Order: sequence, then C-alpha cells, then structure tokens
Amino acid sequence: MYKRIIIVSVIILAALCGLTWLGYHSIQIQARGMKGARLGEFAEVAEQIKQDVKRKLDEFIQTEQNRPYTDYQYYYVPENVAAAQQQMPLLRSPLGDSINNELAYGNFQIEPDGRIVTPYYEPGQVVQDSKLSQQAQVYLSNIEKNLLPVLNGSTGVFKLPSRDSFVLDSSTEPLASPVIDTDKKEVAKKISAKGKGARTREYRIQSLEKDSQKEQIITQKRAIVTENVMHSAGVGGQQAESKMLPEALERQRPEQTDRLLQMAEEELPKDRRLKVAQEVLEEQKLGQSNDRPGLSQRVRTKQTQVAADMLKAAQAESQVEQLQVVKMDESTEQEDIVQIRIEPFVPVVVGQASAEQSVFGGQVFMLRHVQIENRHLLQGFQLNEKKLLEEVKDSTQRFMREGMDFELSQAQNTDAAFAAILDFGFGDLVLNLTEIDPAWIGRQIDRLRNWYFSIIGIVLLAVLLGLASLWRNARAQLKLAQKKDDFISAVSHELRTPLTSIRMYSEMLEKNWVKSQDKVTEYYRNMRQESERLSRLIENVLDFSRIQKGRKKYTFSLGDINKCIEDVVEMMRPYAAQNGFSIKTDFARLSQTSFDSDAVTQIVVNLLDNAVKYARQAADKTVTVRTKTQDTLILIEVEDHGPGIPHRQRKKVFEEFYRTGSEATRETNGTGLGLALVKKFAEAHNGFVEILNAKPMGAVFRVSLALKG
Repeated sequence: MYKRIIIVSVIILAALCGLTWLGYHSIQIQARGMKGARLGEFAEVAEQIKQDVKRKLDEFIQTEQNRPYTDYQYYYVPENVAAAQQQMPLLRSPLGDSINNELAYGNFQIEPDGRIVTPYYEPGQVVQDSKLSQQAQVYLSNIEKNLLPVLNGSTGVFKLPSRDSFVLDSSTEPLASPVIDTDKKEVAKKISAKGKGARTREYRIQSLEKDSQKEQIITQKRAIVTENVMHSAGVGGQQAESKMLPEALERQRPEQTDRLLQMAEEELPKDRRLKVAQEVLEEQKLGQSNDRPGLSQRVRTKQTQVAADMLKAAQAESQVEQLQVVKMDESTEQEDIVQIRIEPFVPVVVGQASAEQSVFGGQVFMLRHVQIENRHLLQGFQLNEKKLLEEVKDSTQRFMREGMDFELSQAQNTDAAFAAILDFGFGDLVLNLTEIDPAWIGRQIDRLRNWYFSIIGIVLLAVLLGLASLWRNARAQLKLAQKKDDFISAVSHELRTPLTSIRMYSEMLEKNWVKSQDKVTEYYRNMRQESERLSRLIENVLDFSRIQKGRKKYTFSLGDINKCIEDVVEMMRPYAAQNGFSIKTDFARLSQTSFDSDAVTQIVVNLLDNAVKYARQAADKTVTVRTKTQDTLILIEVEDHGPGIPHRQRKKVFEEFYRTGSEATRETNGTGLGLALVKKFAEAHNGFVEILNAKPMGAVFRVSLALKG
C-alpha cells in the first residue's frame, strides 16, 4: 500500500512541477503578448495619424491643383466675360490679401523669360511700402537666390523631377536633374538606416505621387487667355510701363543698348524688336546688367531714348494686331478656343543657409507646369512647414491613447516605444511615440507573477496537505486493519474461552464425574459466570455495531441511578472475587433522574471488568465504585490501584479496538471495545468520560452524566 502511495505522490508532484513551469512560461508569453499588443496599439495610432495627415494633405493638394492658373497673377480676366467686349474687366487675385494660404506660403508664377509674377503687387508698378509687400520682396529674393538656380542653373532651362523640361531658351540643353541639398540626402539616409526593426515603420503619404494627382486639361476663349497673358507679362497697362522703361533702360548694358540702336536703324521686324526689347527690360529688372565703363551720360541718354521709343512702337504695333485679331474673332461664327494643360504639383527641396532648422533639410517648393499653347509657365508656392507640423501635431493629439506621448523630429529617438517615419515624398518626418510610464507593463507582469506564485503556493500547500492526509489516512487504515485483525483474534479468544469452560463443565456434569455436591455447585456457578461473560462480550459487539450504523436506540426513564449501579456491582462481585478483588461502594444521595438503564449497566460493567483485568498485579486489589453530583452532572467513578494509564494514552484508550501492548504478548483478555462503548454511552447522556490519577497509585475512571429531572 505504501508503494502505491509513493507512486501517486511522485506523479502528483511531477504534475505540479510541470504545471508550475507551464504557468511561468505562460506568464513570459503573456508579457511578450502585452508588449506586442502595446506595440500594435502604437502602430495602429501611427496608421490613424498617417491616414488623417494624408487626408488633410490630399484635400489641400486637390484644392491647389484645382486652383485656376489666373489666381497666381495680380489681375485676371474672369472666364464668364464675353470675348466681344472692347474693354474687359479685371479682377483682383483671391490670393493677394495674404502671403499665407493654409499650407501654401507665397504663391508665385515663373514666366518663360524667367520673370517672377506674384499676386501681391502689380508688375511694373512701384512697390508699396507695406508689410505684405515687404514680405513678398524678401520671399521673391529668396526664390531668385535659391530656387531659380536649381530650376535653370546657368542655362535658362527649367527641369522638374519626373517631368518634362520647360525650355526658356531653345538654344540651351535641359538640366539632368534638380539640385537637392546634400545635407537633406544625409538626413534621409540616416533616417532610412534607422527605419528598420519592429519598433520602427515607414508610412508613405502618397498625396504627391504621380498616381494620386491627375493632369488637368481646360479650355478658355482666346481673347481671355490673351488678356491674361498680357497682364502676366506686364504689358497690360501703358501708363505703368512708360513709368518703368526710362529707369529700367538706364540700367541696361551698353552692349544691349547698342543692339537696340542697331535694330532701330536696320528697321527689324516688329516681333524681333519686341522680343529683344523685352529681354533687355527683364534682364534689367532681374539686376543682371552693369554699366560699361567710360560711356558718357549723353550717349546713355540717347540709347535709352531710342530703346524706349522702339519698344513703345513695337508694343503699339502688337496691340493693333491683337485688336485686329479680336475683331476677326468677333466676325467669325465660331470662337477661337485655347487649350490649357495643368500638370500635377512636383515637390522640389532646396537647401539654404538655415536648412538645419528645417525638419526636411531645406525649403520645400511645390511647382506645377502650366502650358498655354506654346507658352510654358511654372506656378507654385513654398510649403508652410510650420503649418504642416501643426497639422501633424493636431492629428497626433486627436489619436493619442491613454499613457502615450509624442515628439516630432528628424531622427528616431532611441527611447521611443515606436517610431513612425512619415514619408511625404519630399522628405521624412519622424513621429516618435513614447510611453508616459514605460514601466507599467513590467508592473502588470510583476503583479500577475505574484498572483500566479501565490496561487501556486496555495496549490502546493493544498497538495502537500492532501498527500500528508493521504499518508495519515493510509496509516490509519493500516492501523485500523491491524486493530480489526486484533479484534477478530481477541473476539475469537474471548468467545473460545467461556465456551470451552462451559463445554468442559457441562461434560463433567453430564457424565457424572463430579461426586462432590460443592463441586457441582461450583461448576454450575462457573458456567453461569462464563455465560454472563459471553453475554457481555456479545452485547458489546452488538452495541458497537448498532452505534457504528447509527441504529442504537436509548430508552430514558426516571429512576434511581444508585439502585441500578448497586445491582451491577452485586452482579460483578462473584467475578471480582474469583479474580481476588473486592468491590466497595460509596454512593451519594441522588435525586430521581432520567437515564438509560442498559447503557448505565454497560458503563459500570465495562469499567469494573477493565479494573479487574488491568490491576491483577496490584498489591491493593480493592475496587471502589462511588457516585456524586457536581452542578448539573452525576459523576460515576470506578477507582483501582493498578499501574495506572500514561498521559499519552489516556485519549487513545477510548478509541475503537485500541489495546495497550501487542496482541501476541498481551496477558489481559478483551476486545478493545469496552472503554469505547463507555465513551459513546456517556456522550449519549450529554456527558463525557475522563481518567484521573488515584492515590497512591492507580487510575480513576470518571463518567459524567447530565442530570435530568
């Protein structure tokens, strides 16, 4: 049996160890799962931010792409004007009131001859001393200094990324590619190198990709287009032009003035004179000419006057031809329609002295190509980086979740929980998402681990207690089995002894072997005593069986308990005398009480029998039976002067089948049920039993019964 218990214990402990390991491993998986889930939340937030920023940028780019090309001019002719009107109305550009327009800063238009037209002041007029004009002047200076060299270099040819060349002068070759600041390339390379790993992801915002925008083809009446082109070229008003020419021609290079004089003398065609005069004028406006040393003031004045007269005559001829064209159009039944092609915006990043202050490494310009028949224009604006960052921050704050924070920078923060690289097409912006409390996942895992080990500790304790209980029960079962074996052996012996005596005496009397009458009387008395002993043994076994099955019934009735005890003592005197014992009684005066006479009889019989059996070697073979009262209890005491009972066995002697010593070497008879029945009968009377020390030696068995009137 112990072997099976050991095997079961080993299996249970092994299973518990496996369960502990699996639980700990599950906690580790849970920790990684929580970190992965949190990383997924960051990625989800980054995706939401990317979608929101893309939506805003899409709306802005779509709005700017749909913006009429005439909005980039100071004045323009509306489309709903009848082409037959002699004097067409002019409207002010809707962009002329502020240099800031959402994400666009400083709209401008680059003419085929390289001039820059803006909606902030009229070409050819004296610039007003206002805040808007000052801002526009500073901005145009920045474009001339940084953007124009990128677009045409020293050749006068426009080139945009992934677009066709926009030729200013057919005698030159287009640039191979646009110029982008090398510092910007290095920043992009560093960000790209860091944009790897689970905590970093690139998000492409495809608002400026080719497939995200569509080329526009619109049509307008030729008269309206011609008028708009004239105003964008700065020849729409003669008064303004006449005020500008003397000052401009005064700054022409002597070589150019000589060319004008030569053309005037040679009477070149009108279109050639007009082109040369405009080139001289525009070069003067761009500040690219210097005076020739040694040229007298008189000669310069004469050259200027000649050039001015020639340019006025050429312009007058041009206006006459334009009026003739208009009249011819009016006479025709079908109006002449001009097709205008507007291409999508292309980003161009230009480095500058303060490029390190920009998250994109330089100024970002958005340019589009506008083609009006054979006339090529560039229109665009500078991307308002500050406004773009505000929009990104606004989107980020909207989608931030509990416990998250963020920062925008050019590079990834090593302490960031997740880095989202927003690729706008013209540069990258790193959105570093951080944990406000980075240790909260660790605390959650520690709390889970503590709970787990607490539960495992409780389970382990329960298993150990269960195994201990199993071992204890097994031992108890083994002891009980041993007690049952001893009980069977004792019962067999107890039954055999009186039956043997009875059979022996009966045979002797039956065969008339006993001649003496005294012996006959003695044999009959012994047969009666053995029969009583056999009856007590059988009654004990039957009572114990009834009690174990819960079928023992008690009959309580009022009576004199002293009288009941006296009868038992008288019945046991011959048995005690046969074994050399004398019984003394000491009864107190007791009132009538309710008790079960059979149970009380069994109590006294078993106590007297126990005293006779275990005090045989005592010098004083007197057994005293006394009764007394104590509060609401009736006390029955049986005192002997035998060896007594050790303290460690005083509770065990009342257990079923318990007997001191080994059954093989025990000298006393009995089944181990007598004192157990005494305890059961006492408890049935709401009482108890205890063992006290006798003087000078021995034991006193005290049975307390509840007094019931």
